[in-house]
Amino acid sequence: MKKKAPKELLSLFVLWYVFFSVSLFAQETKAENSDKKDKSLLEKAITPINKAATTTFKVAQKIIHAPPMQVTVDEVQLRVSVVNDKNGLVTGLRPDNFEVFDDGVKQKILGFFTDEDPASICIVLDYSGSLGYKLPLSIEAIRKIVKESNPQDEYTLIVFNEKPDVVVGPVSNTQRLEDSLLSIQKAEGKTALLDAIYLGLETLKTGATLNHKDLIVISDGGDNHSRYTKKDVKRFLQEADVQVYCIGILEPPGLRNRSMEEANGPDLLSEFSDISGGRMFSVEGDSNDNLNEKELMDVADNISFDIRNQYVISYRPSNLVRDGKWRRLKVKLKDLPKTLNQQAITPKFRSGYYAPTN
Repeated sequence: MKKKAPKELLSLFVLWYVFFSVSLFAQETKAENSDKKDKSLLEKAITPINKAATTTFKVAQKIIHAPPMQVTVDEVQLRVSVVNDKNGLVTGLRPDNFEVFDDGVKQKILGFFTDEDPASICIVLDYSGSLGYKLPLSIEAIRKIVKESNPQDEYTLIVFNEKPDVVVGPVSNTQRLEDSLLSIQKAEGKTALLDAIYLGLETLKTGATLNHKDLIVISDGGDNHSRYTKKDVKRFLQEADVQVYCIGILEPPGLRNRSMEEANGPDLLSEFSDISGGRMFSVEGDSNDNLNEKELMDVADNISFDIRNQYVISYRPSNLVRDGKWRRLKVKLKDLPKTLNQQAITPKFRSGYYAPTN
């Protein structure tokens, strides 16, 4: 066989090298284009996730400032309790016993019923030093409220002294709530009442699974350690679909002025209850550090009964402008049964709501 000359071998080597280089370049270009394509696809896949995460975050931030009550474009639902001069609840009234005014304009009532549905209830318990000897019976009042509850109610328990903590909830298992109460042994520390109420409202806003929401506050009303202000809590209450029931566990009047915060406590609790359409009850201790147990248990019964016997009135607002403005509410009673003294009967309802904006 004839051997190839060195020049022929060199030419073949050059051709082979050129072919190999071109092939390698083509493969690298293809791989680079593939990487760019994969990166582009990955970016497209990631972008919607990030947008969704951003939207979710914004929604979570807006939850606290969502429109109040059951307000839609066409309808407002308003809860009303009617009480007599002895703070007892008046039941059995009819739609034609009520008049509703929205920003001073009388509204036509479209729906009316008594609400017996289960509720999401957040209990806020003060165990700061100022509560002192009143703490054990305050815990018993919680047990009484839970005992009288609808089996389908759900509960959240927040306890506070210098800072509030969610101990349990929301749960329908009342035994878990009972177990958590056993851990509260001693009243001590300063009082962050406003922070605790704010946390309770936020917890109901973000965690409650039922439409009917109530906040029950058990405290002497004094505050000396909160970050949130009274103005912050009032604004939140105006925006929240929550009724606040307060049990003021108070010192006798002669001992109540030991601090400015404690002296103003009853008025603070009463104001929060009035804004939300709830009720305020006071139970006083005596100079011998005794609390009236029967009176406190009666208050617990009244709150349980009130939650389950409210009138719900729905109407279509005559002003449907979605301007986000505050609309003041007024409820009047008329044509009551002759057995009732109209001068001694008072409707309890929230002070107003913010109109929708979208």
